[in-house]
Parts: sequence; structure tokens; C-alpha cells
Amino acid sequence: MSNQLYIKEIQTLFDEVQKAKIFEDQKMMTDAVPLFLINEINKKYEEAKKAEDFILKDFVMAHFDFLGAKISVQREHHLPIEEHIEKLWDELTRTAYEEKGTLLKLPKPYIVPGGRFNEFFYWDSYFIMLGLQVSGRVEMMKNIVENCAYLIQHVGFVPNASRTHFLSRSQPPYFSLMLDLLFETTHHNEIYIQYHDTLEKEYAFWMNGEEELESGSCIKRVVKTKDGDILNRYYDTENTPRPESYLIDIEDHENASGDEFYRNIRSACESGWDFSSRWFADGEHIQTIETLNLAQVDLNCLLWHLETTLAKSSALQNLTEKENYFTERAATRRQMINKYFWDEKAMTYKDYHTKKNTKTPSEHIAALYPLFLGLADGEQAKGVARIIAEKFLYQGGLVTTTKKSGQQWDLPNAWAPYQWLGFQAMKNYGCNELAEKIKNNWCSNVERVYNNTGKLMEKYNALDTETIAGGGEYPNQDGFGWTNGVYLKLQQN
Repeated sequence: MSNQLYIKEIQTLFDEVQKAKIFEDQKMMTDAVPLFLINEINKKYEEAKKAEDFILKDFVMAHFDFLGAKISVQREHHLPIEEHIEKLWDELTRTAYEEKGTLLKLPKPYIVPGGRFNEFFYWDSYFIMLGLQVSGRVEMMKNIVENCAYLIQHVGFVPNASRTHFLSRSQPPYFSLMLDLLFETTHHNEIYIQYHDTLEKEYAFWMNGEEELESGSCIKRVVKTKDGDILNRYYDTENTPRPESYLIDIEDHENASGDEFYRNIRSACESGWDFSSRWFADGEHIQTIETLNLAQVDLNCLLWHLETTLAKSSALQNLTEKENYFTERAATRRQMINKYFWDEKAMTYKDYHTKKNTKTPSEHIAALYPLFLGLADGEQAKGVARIIAEKFLYQGGLVTTTKKSGQQWDLPNAWAPYQWLGFQAMKNYGCNELAEKIKNNWCSNVERVYNNTGKLMEKYNALDTETIAGGGEYPNQDGFGWTNGVYLKLQQN
């Protein structure tokens, strides 16, 4: 049986299970591991469902293993939060030395986000590494890098997460930043040389199709503006409902316009922001999602970092031609970031609408990336810092947008990655007081929820610091990888 085709091979059964809502959410069936050969299960299913007393859930439970989440965060004694996190690292550790259902094989152990996950997620893992660094778990940091490198070498990129149904998309490209973090920890320059080919391969994935583009067109993840400039966008090769949110996507599609609704949904997932008003044409409804029409400031900043890292790894090997090439590419992208994403009037960074040739109206926290990576000048940093302080910082941390849409990547939720990006961005430009406020507001929220529940959450409500958190496709998960990592890292600074 080809695990990659597993969901397609049980399509009829899968479709009926998802539509019948026999589990609490759509991820359950996607993660299921068949206990028998697929053609055997299909044959039995076709026979069994004819019976009057047929119960779909009973059939599924008898033919699939659900590899229940192994995490146990309820402790007899309420430990101090740092001790709790130290114990969590082991509880969040998984191995996948062979493929199981949709779970991809990986050569090294890894850390899952938490809750009911058995797969590792790409950009989560960078923020998890921040905490592993503080905890002195250098071996696990190396494991994460090695697993990412393995995927890039074998698949061509790091998938959204280590499951077969994510092989159509990646996530924000943090591999080069992972190498920086490892270098900062070990002080071994050889890391950049060791993974030079891997960096090149990931870069080729994001730039694939560039040569074929004419001005004013897009292909895969590359955009050529009407001025002939190259930018990047999030993309997914599939235009079908996501298996892990199958019924939700089908229902949302009913009132949607355009023939690429599913691809727009999936492309937003590549950004990690699933979902946000940032992607919606009307700023309100998921049916108007238009991720494909946008070039995103965060993605282009991360690709600038990848180009800069490639220039560095080339220089370390005296590959002068390559060093010059990537140095030039990074310099050009830096100019493009300024040209297309900086909004002089609003004094912040925004996404660029490639069809309307204008900046999008959405105000969002991804404006931090040019400051986090040192791409902004003093005046630009001052403008962003002012907006962050006035519109994004609340009692419980930094929110992601200024719009309350009910989507989980909108107001009022505060997510761990942007607390670290915000803190570091402000430190980079001498806004130390604001950096401390970001740190203290969010960390005190995390501590409050931990003291009340004994758990660390996926996301937090930054406005109502009486509630736990909320808003999303799944029930709020506890664990939680990037919250643990960012909390420890902020406490260290």
C-alpha cells in the first residue's frame, strides 16, 4: 500500500465518515492508520454497509488505529511553569521511523506541538527550538534541523507538517533561521557548509517557475509584477478540500465565488495563518478568500534571509560566483520589500495585491518581519513601533490583526511566534521599553492561564484576560510547543 495515496484509496469511506461527523473533528479520520490492506477494508465496507444494523463508527473503529495522543499534562502536583515545560519536552517527543497511515517517516526524534498531534510542524519547530536552546537540549535542536533537511532532500521542501496530505504545500521557510539558531548555540560555522545544498534545494522550491514568467503574471509561488519585479506568494498545488478539514471546506465552498477557492484556502494554510481576515477580499468572510492574489511581506522577508544565508554559506566555501549571485538576489529583494510592502502613508508594512497593483488594507502583525530581520530603516521602525504600541499590544500580548472576524488568526488572539518576533524586532531598533511590555504582557497571561488550568495553550486571548483562549478549527490544544519555547526564551532575555 502506498501511504501517500492512502486517503484517495479509501475516498468513498473517507468521504462518508467526514460527512457523517462521527468524530469530534475532521482530523481524526485523516490521522487514522489502517489495520488491514486498503482494498480489504474497502471490500468489507461495501458489504457491511448494506446491513440494516450497520453503524459506521463501529466499522471504522474496528478497521483503523487512531494512535491516541500520548501527552499527559495533568500532574498530581502543580509544578512551577519552567519545571512543567522541562517535563513537557519529553512528553512531546515522538519518533516516526516508519510510515503509518498518513504519517511520514523521519530519521530523527522530533517535538510535536501538543494536544492530539503526532506529526511535527515546520514553522512551529523554529519557535520550539528557541525553548530547546534555553533548556540546553542541543541534540533535539539538531534532530529538528536534520529532519527538515531530510524532507527537503527527499521531497524538495519541508511540508506544512509530516503527513502525506501536506505534500502539496510548505509553511513559512524557517530552515535558514534554524541554522542561525544552531550556530548561535554551537558556534560551528560548518553548519552552513553542511546544509548548503539543502538551502539551495529549498530556495529552488520557492523560486520554481521564475524563468517562465512574464510581467504581470504568477506561477506557483512566484509573482512577476507589471514592473517586471520578482516577489513570492504562498501557494498549494492542490485545488481540492483539505482532508483534515474536509466537510468545513465543502460547506464554505457553497457560497464562494471563483474556481480556486480550495487552493486559496490551502495557500493560506501554507502561511500558517489559517485563517485570518488578512486573506479575505471583503475583510470579513472566508468565502472571499484570495490568498493567491497577494504577495506577502513575511514570506518575502524570510526568502531574503534564505538568500543572505546562501550568500554566507557560499562565501564559507569560496564559491565566489554563487556568493555574488545570492548577495545580488538578497539586495534586489531588499529593494522590492521596500518598494512593494512599505506603506508610507500608514507608516507600516502591508501585503501587496498583485492584481490590483496596490497594498492591501489589512493591518497585521507580519509587519514585524522587516524589523525582526533588520531590513527596516530607523524611520520605518519608528512607524511600525508606534502602530504596534497603539493598535496591537493589549493586556495579554500582541494580537495578529486589528479586525475581529471570529477567525483564529485575528483579534483577540495572541500567538506565541509574534510575541518573540515583536520582542526581538523592538530590541533590534532600541525600543526596549516596548519590547519589555510585549514580553511582560504575554508572559503574565501565559502564567495566569497556567496557574488556573495547569496547561500551556496554543494561543491566548489578549483582550479578555479572564478567559482561557479560543477561536479556531479545532478545540484549543494544550501542550504547547511554540508557547513553551517562546515563554522560556523571553524569560531568559
